[in-house]
Amino acid sequence: MQSQAAIRSLRLRACLIILAVTFLTTVPGFADQGNSSNGIPPSSIATSLPADGDPAGVRKWLAQRGLTYGLTYTGDALGNVSGGVRRGGLYLGKLEGFVTADLEKLAGLPGLSFFSNAFQIQRTSGPRDQHFGSLITISNIEAVPTTRLSELWLEQKLLNDRLSVRFGQITADAEFFVSEVSKIFISSDWPTITGANLPSGGPAYPLATPGVRVKFDPGPHWSMLVGLFNGDPGDQANANRHGINFRVNDPPLLMGEVQYRHNQHKDAPGLAGTLRLGGWHHFGQFADLRFDDTGVPLASPFSSGSARLFRGTSGLYGIIDQQIYRPNGGDANSGISVFSRIAATPSDRNLIDFFLDGGIVFAGMLPGRPDDKFGASFIYAHMSDRVRGFDRDTIAFTGMGQPLRDFELTFELSYQAQIKPGWTVQPLFEYIVHPGGNVPDPISPGAAVKSGALIGVRSTIAY
Repeated sequence: MQSQAAIRSLRLRACLIILAVTFLTTVPGFADQGNSSNGIPPSSIATSLPADGDPAGVRKWLAQRGLTYGLTYTGDALGNVSGGVRRGGLYLGKLEGFVTADLEKLAGLPGLSFFSNAFQIQRTSGPRDQHFGSLITISNIEAVPTTRLSELWLEQKLLNDRLSVRFGQITADAEFFVSEVSKIFISSDWPTITGANLPSGGPAYPLATPGVRVKFDPGPHWSMLVGLFNGDPGDQANANRHGINFRVNDPPLLMGEVQYRHNQHKDAPGLAGTLRLGGWHHFGQFADLRFDDTGVPLASPFSSGSARLFRGTSGLYGIIDQQIYRPNGGDANSGISVFSRIAATPSDRNLIDFFLDGGIVFAGMLPGRPDDKFGASFIYAHMSDRVRGFDRDTIAFTGMGQPLRDFELTFELSYQAQIKPGWTVQPLFEYIVHPGGNVPDPISPGAAVKSGALIGVRSTIAY
């Protein structure tokens, strides 16, 4: 017990050291932020503060030498007003620090850059885990409360920046399987088909894992990405609570994506859009969700209790972000845009075998509110045939009725108002249908957890 406590203490100290180094040497925001001469990200509350929030000029001095930094605080006040497994209000908070370093400016290393970020996550209760038991994300900042190192990587750019290689501790959801248009919604996240099926949810918020990503731009409209990640970042509550385990011995996860973009420039005459096609393959072992290693149903009293194992699992996905109305003088992010993501994976070894989301976003459409956005979205996750078959077997062998898992569906309505540059306030409404995919209610197992509604507001401040 003492040795385990000592190990935990050493890990915590290492985490704090890494976080301190991170904040002293690099910046917040996104990896492509903080490139201006004063070091202020594109949208920051600093521009509304005296002297741009940098009265001593330290931020500007560091930026001119290749170092930028920043902070973002996101807070969600949410209330479950119907359905689910419990009612009531809750608050979630996430403080994120980001750092970047241009190592060409800093150390004379052409094309080399550094990025790191860290989280301080607060949560009084979890809307997904404790209020609804849902599989689909309700709030994309929800995570186990902790101080956590996230990404920590170097990137080398070559061939006039057409080729880049990123290596270190990285996340897949930073670049893969992403819809830019959907980012306004708090339920938009690493898709359920990967989060529910991959070990520990895969390398996505709040978990990063060692890996390498190669990106090549053969032309101005095309990009090709390949990423190889350690396939299990470790359970966020126990195995990798502070993000410093740096696991490298798990079966790998391979992801690839091709992107095509058009009319992205501000002066482009047509409607902007992006198409993405991608896929993944995990090289680990995955258990059959219905049958044991002798072909007998796992629910049977004659089952060996050991599920049949499959070698690896794969999936394919497609994404579209398409502007359908572009006002005069508007850029690719203005007007009206729609999005959708679709994905499928084998049913025999995956909890979710089909995923579809979509929505519409209106940006700058209200007179006098050019930076406001509002929209509606849905997310649909289909439970695999094997899972439903297991439920049927359970009923047949036990004689006890229970719901059959089928699907989960969520809707979100959201309005994002900019109070100041870098500060937005976002009232929202969500409705969750068949939480958990139509799982039994823990109080009344013969009935399913009831569909329900959630209302709330998000505030985001970036410095």
